[in-house]
Amino acid sequence: MSLLKRLGTTPDEGTSPDAPAAPPARTTTRLGAADGGVATPPRGGTSDLGALRRPTIAAPGNVAPRADSFNELKSRVQNRLISELDPRMDLANHEEVRRTVEETFQSVLEAENIVLTRVERLRLYEAISAEILGYGPIEPLLKDDSVSEIMVNGPRQVYVERSGKLVLSDATFQDDDHVMRVIDRIVSPLGRRIDESSPMVDARLPDGSRINAVIPPISLVGPTLTIRKFARDPLTSEDLIRFGTVSREMVTFLKACVEARLNVVVSGGTGSGKTTTLNVLSSFIPDDERIITIENAAELQLRQDHVVTLESRPANIEGRGEITIRDLVVNSLRMRPDRIVVGECRSGEALDMLQAMNTGHDGSMTTAHANTPRDALARLETMCLMSGVELPMRAIREQISAAVDLIIQQARLKDGSRRVIAVTEVQGMEGDVIVLQDVFVFEQTGVENGKIVGRMKPTGIRPKFVEKFEAANIFLPPATFGASYDRLF
Repeated sequence: MSLLKRLGTTPDEGTSPDAPAAPPARTTTRLGAADGGVATPPRGGTSDLGALRRPTIAAPGNVAPRADSFNELKSRVQNRLISELDPRMDLANHEEVRRTVEETFQSVLEAENIVLTRVERLRLYEAISAEILGYGPIEPLLKDDSVSEIMVNGPRQVYVERSGKLVLSDATFQDDDHVMRVIDRIVSPLGRRIDESSPMVDARLPDGSRINAVIPPISLVGPTLTIRKFARDPLTSEDLIRFGTVSREMVTFLKACVEARLNVVVSGGTGSGKTTTLNVLSSFIPDDERIITIENAAELQLRQDHVVTLESRPANIEGRGEITIRDLVVNSLRMRPDRIVVGECRSGEALDMLQAMNTGHDGSMTTAHANTPRDALARLETMCLMSGVELPMRAIREQISAAVDLIIQQARLKDGSRRVIAVTEVQGMEGDVIVLQDVFVFEQTGVENGKIVGRMKPTGIRPKFVEKFEAANIFLPPATFGASYDRLF
């Protein structure tokens, strides 16, 4: 993407982009601390780029003039900087581009006689460099580790999620075109497109953060962008214990389940932390196994060496070339996998996933949207019916009961915290019903300062698949399941 297209700027008619910019008249500008910025035109002339509008001195509680003045100064310096940069510059070389932008930025400030404090100069430079090298107004939010999700609802409204709560941020865009340029900057390197004929797109940032964008005419509030951020360093089991998502006994149990090659389904609602839990479970897979991951947008961050990552692909503008999750699941069976990890089952691929689990690919994992473990089974049944293969319901349930060993139920509670609320064993069939047995359940003990207090409590029942643990030379103490030695005799 060229520099001019990246910033939505086109050279003036009749002017070559390579031609040097005319030297502007000398203008001294000082962005004051109280009035938000005053432009003083030189004697006998004005700047070719236009001086800043002199703001009206408002009451201390009114910060609008300062914000307007900063935006005007940013636009003015950015336009001058763009005119001096080579539009054919290779933006892929970030270090060279950043160095060139910084040098040009300093020269523009000196040429314009713009006097700023160190803090104001740094703020202006970061805002302009974010437009050229980053993702515009949301770049500071992407760098903020306390922000877990960013929601752009049109150009004037940007919400963020902090500690599970939604907060309106100060970030704004100039207009709809500004939001569209940022969206295009995200999806273009991935070979995705978004326009009126295809107004929705799923994508990802280079760090794995999940992106969803919707534009008019589907969105009536303007272009919307939802970013679910991923931690720079993948969360570990110790992190989940510290957050209160799981208990230490549960981590010991889940690690044994993965090492014993049990088939696991992580179930939960939107934003409940399913992918994070799946990441942690995947970290327990031994390093000597071949892992195939299949996702719509690559989010999993596995640390093992032998990992093959597959990503689905939407149809092109002609409606051809679509590669679905189901296609990738079928193809992965020919790739000699030891483990198959599907980011999320949404439709007919669930049937192929169950068949893979039942045909020698033990230890596979996936996620599904459901509110309870019992609902997760119903969802799997529904998704199998969506495959187009006409199977009796009993046959589908037998497939599920034979394939799935464990369901991990995750939820986002009212206080915004994410907890594993149930770990449930799939024991088999009794008649036409699949039998479930809870191994761990979350027990709420109260609410303190708006935070839900509780703990993961073992039910005291030893799961049937403990025999697989022993076959893998894994022996857990009875206390893991809530049993004491006194109760054994």
